[in-house]
Amino acid sequence: MKTHHYILLTTALFILLFYNQSPGLNLGILSVVYAVLTFFRTPLRNRSRTFMLLMVTTVLSGTAFAWYGDFPSFLAVVSSLLLLGYRSRNRRMKILLLIPVVIVNFFTSFCRVFSFDEWLPKRNMSGLWQKILAFIFIPLVLVSVFFGIYAAGSDRFASLFTDWELDIDIWQLFVITMLGFFIAFNYWNYTVERLIYKNNRMLENNFREHEAIPKPTYSFLDLDSERISGAVSLFALNILLVFFIIAYNYEQFYEQVKTPVQLSEETHEQVNAVIVSIIMSIFVIMFYFKSGFNFDPKARFMKVLAKTWIVLNAVLVISAMLKNSEYIIHHGFTYKRLGVYAFLTLSLIGLVMTFIKIHFRKKNAFLFNTIAWYLYGTILICSYINWGGIITAENSKRRDFALNYHLTQINFSENQLLEYAAGKQDTKLREEIIRKIQARPQENFFSWILYYKNIR
Repeated sequence: MKTHHYILLTTALFILLFYNQSPGLNLGILSVVYAVLTFFRTPLRNRSRTFMLLMVTTVLSGTAFAWYGDFPSFLAVVSSLLLLGYRSRNRRMKILLLIPVVIVNFFTSFCRVFSFDEWLPKRNMSGLWQKILAFIFIPLVLVSVFFGIYAAGSDRFASLFTDWELDIDIWQLFVITMLGFFIAFNYWNYTVERLIYKNNRMLENNFREHEAIPKPTYSFLDLDSERISGAVSLFALNILLVFFIIAYNYEQFYEQVKTPVQLSEETHEQVNAVIVSIIMSIFVIMFYFKSGFNFDPKARFMKVLAKTWIVLNAVLVISAMLKNSEYIIHHGFTYKRLGVYAFLTLSLIGLVMTFIKIHFRKKNAFLFNTIAWYLYGTILICSYINWGGIITAENSKRRDFALNYHLTQINFSENQLLEYAAGKQDTKLREEIIRKIQARPQENFFSWILYYKNIR
């Protein structure tokens, strides 16, 4: 099939799945169809391991959205499809360039759609397509446009058609068609500007030979002065961090017990401070270990100091994780407390990647390229796992189980609450949960959220 076939086919499928429907099972089906069509359209040379992995994650993300229908699974579907389409045509392009590619194509698509030679066949169309276009599509568009003009200019003309009732929402159909075409056109017919292609070299992970020559970063500071400045700065930061770790751990684990509210506020403030500190630490190391300075044979002591600082920062992250674990043991699981684990884990990964960057002399772009993939993996994990069910299942074992909180604030926990009600032989609670499920709007088939169709 040609590009215009893919565009028309997926536009028609979008209309079929989303007309008079809300997002649910339909988006899952659409993403799987897009993934399968992308696989068949992708040349063999571009079907790399990364592409095949993205193929699997796209199908899983579509399944996750059909099951949950929430924002994390929607984000997973969108990011997976964008990455899959991007990798199917650009095997060597870096993931970070996907963002400018999407933005540029979003704005230029309104003009590119009229460049028919780029996405419609240049040769004459087959007889069937030619007849459909000439005898049905073009006259239908013209009649629709002029009917709207004439109806707006004459009430009597419009009244001639008032007795005709079609069970079709014209406005919704128009919007759905335009949205489906917009998505299909940009997915199957996007472009990568030459300037973006050129910048792909800047995001390579490794230095080239001519970049491996040590040279000063600034004209007003020679190489020796810059090296000494980095060593002094990192030595001072190591000393400062050692004292901070001691004070932080003493404050966290040895000070007097606080009220739950005070403990919650202080824990989040301290964790936020740790995360900001880690991010700033990575940027400081990126500043000193950029360009050919990584290859300076006289910078060994500076590298030792930098690696020591990374290890100390890792100790700080682990301390914050232990405090968050203690907080959960005393007060139970919540979305925020699980989120703290996610952010601290990403911070720890960032430190590990920074250590690798220094040890193996990688470019700063290596950090951004790698962390981007880990962020994508985090989105997938958040969308695939029923965190609400885990929170409710674990907290229901506690004596201080806050039932009302889990009924109103925790999503996708109905199965666990029904099990809790059965264990407590609480028929009133069971009836309340069932009423809550039955109070959900009754969706059409393509709008189903499969989780609610499979509650035991």
